[in-house]
Amino acid sequence: MSLRGFGNSSLEYEEEEEEEEENYEQSTSSQTASARGSHFEWQLYEGLRWLSIGNDHVIETHYCQPGAKGMNIYPSHMGQVYIDFDQIEAQNAAMGVRRLTFLPQGQSEDIGWYFKDNLIWREYGSLGPDQGSSSVSSGDVEQQYILRPQGTFHFTVGSNSYTLDFTAMTQTNSATRVQRKVRRRPKFNSVVSGNGSVSIAQSAPTAIASPPPSAGYTWEFMGEEGVWIEYQTPSCSLDSAGIERRYQKNPNGQIRFKAGRYSYTLDFSGMCQTNVRVGTKRIVRRTQCEAQQTSSGGMGLQSRWQFQDVDGSWKDFAKRSGTCSVSSQDIEAQYQQNPNGTMNFTTRKFSYHLDFSALTQRNLSTQTTRSVRRLN
Repeated sequence: MSLRGFGNSSLEYEEEEEEEEENYEQSTSSQTASARGSHFEWQLYEGLRWLSIGNDHVIETHYCQPGAKGMNIYPSHMGQVYIDFDQIEAQNAAMGVRRLTFLPQGQSEDIGWYFKDNLIWREYGSLGPDQGSSSVSSGDVEQQYILRPQGTFHFTVGSNSYTLDFTAMTQTNSATRVQRKVRRRPKFNSVVSGNGSVSIAQSAPTAIASPPPSAGYTWEFMGEEGVWIEYQTPSCSLDSAGIERRYQKNPNGQIRFKAGRYSYTLDFSGMCQTNVRVGTKRIVRRTQCEAQQTSSGGMGLQSRWQFQDVDGSWKDFAKRSGTCSVSSQDIEAQYQQNPNGTMNFTTRKFSYHLDFSALTQRNLSTQTTRSVRRLN
């Protein structure tokens, strides 16, 4: 017996670490990690037995992002279940959750170690804001952790010395005593062979099967805090349309592109992007634009509403209980009634005013104004 998952993950609108939500229903079909070719499996404990969760790659993608604290899922017969990624436990004391791994002998998961910088989670060994790198990498920290999972690890960065406490999962500056949070997360679908080589597991799921070339698609990568970000110019040398054209020519190939001062390789078969310089990998997804989808009732084309987030990326309005009170369809319905009007909506913490004429949304508490757009 398994718990089958449905839907795309929703994004929180507040500028904080993401806590994702998914809807799940119970299924009588058996779905094991070995049967579907994955090296991981997420399970929930229901009283007397462990149940596998279908489509658990959705949980896995968020778990692999160091900025994700946890995730809400909604098994139809269990109500809301919150999974704490740091402790790998359910918030409900009567519920159990676990993550199993299945790898052949000689292979192991590619583990990333991260510390919380002033604004983002940064991997050990990566370049810092001053372009200085740590004297240790994720691999170095992982080796020490395997030797002493309840111990400490001392290292230096330039003239500064630090102590990493594996039990408390904190990093402390020996001189200033400034303490930062630390997280240990696997890198999505990335495994390490006995010879030290890193490869992408063959189980990487694609978001959507190959559709007719005429349909419109959005290409996105998962950002630092577990947020899906669309490829857009001029910040990136290729946008969604450009990537889609390359994909149509060779769905199993690879392409190279630039973003800022870095070069990347996008692997269509593995659905991931790799930083050519530092080797950081991120999961990628390809989704059909809402404006290209028609309902079974033949309602025709639908418009897509997005807001511009603080980092400049465009994000869809997604309706979720406790997260955002409106969806693209809700906004479009109000727009059709009065294209020059306004409407109000709420998120988990704030209320907003959306102005169709100005194409802006305004936070009624902070008065912060963001751009909004309507895609046809």
